[in-house]
Amino acid sequence: MKKYVDNFMQYQFLLSELVKKGIKLKYRRSYLGMIWSLLEPLLTMIVLTIVFGTLYGNTDKTFPVYILTGRLLYSFFSQATKAALKSIRQNSAMIKKVYVPKYLYPLSSVLFNYVIFLISLIVLAVVSVVLGVKPTTHLWQSLVALVLILFISYGCGMILATIGVFFRDMEYLWSVALMLVMYTCAIFYYPSKLLKSGWAWILKYNPLYCVIDIFRSGVFGESMNIDYLIYTVAFAVLSMLIGLICFKKKQDDFILYI
Repeated sequence: MKKYVDNFMQYQFLLSELVKKGIKLKYRRSYLGMIWSLLEPLLTMIVLTIVFGTLYGNTDKTFPVYILTGRLLYSFFSQATKAALKSIRQNSAMIKKVYVPKYLYPLSSVLFNYVIFLISLIVLAVVSVVLGVKPTTHLWQSLVALVLILFISYGCGMILATIGVFFRDMEYLWSVALMLVMYTCAIFYYPSKLLKSGWAWILKYNPLYCVIDIFRSGVFGESMNIDYLIYTVAFAVLSMLIGLICFKKKQDDFILYI
C-alpha cells in the first residue's frame, strides 16, 4: 500500500495537469466557457419542469429543485463514466511515448468532471433559495451523497476503461445503458407509486437512484434511508475493488490494442 501511495504522490502534479487539461478541452471553442456549466443544468431544469411539471399539472413549487437534484448527479455520473471509458485510447499517444501510471487517465477524467459538477451546484443553491427550500441540519447527508457518487463513478469508470480498450463498441452500448439508468433514477417523476408496486426493485437496486435519494433527503431536510446508504456504500467499495483489480491485471496489455 505504501508503494502505491508513494507512486500516487510522485505523479500528483501530472494528475492536476490532466484535470486542468480536461476542463480546458471540454470548453474549448466555447464562447461561454465555464459559464455553460451553470447555464446547462438551469436550462435543462426549465425544460423538464415545463414538460413534466406544468403540462402534467404538477403544482408543487419545489418541483424544479427536485428535478435539479436528480439531473445534476445523473449528468455527472454519465459524463464521468463516458470520459473514463475513452480515457486510455484518447491518451494513447502519451502512453506509447512515456511511462505514466495508466490509472491516472480514468481518474483525471472523473475528477475534472467532478470539479465541473461541484461548480454547477451553485445553480442548485440559488434555485433552492429562490423557491424557498431552506438548508437544515440534514444537509450533511448531501455531502455523503457527493462522496458516494464520486467513488461509484470512479469504480464504474475503471471497469469501463478496461473493457473499452479491448471492446470499442462498449461506448455505444454504455450510451444505451445510461439512457436506461436515467429513466430508473426518478429524475423527473415521483417514485412513490413505483415503490409501492411490484416493480420497486427497479429503483431500490439502482445505486444511482439510492444516491440521488440520499442527496435529495439532505436538500429537502429529511432523514436519509439507511438501507439505501448501506447498499450504496457496499456498491461503491465493490465497484472500486473490481475496477482497480481488473485494470491492474489488464493494463500491461493496453499497449497492444491502442
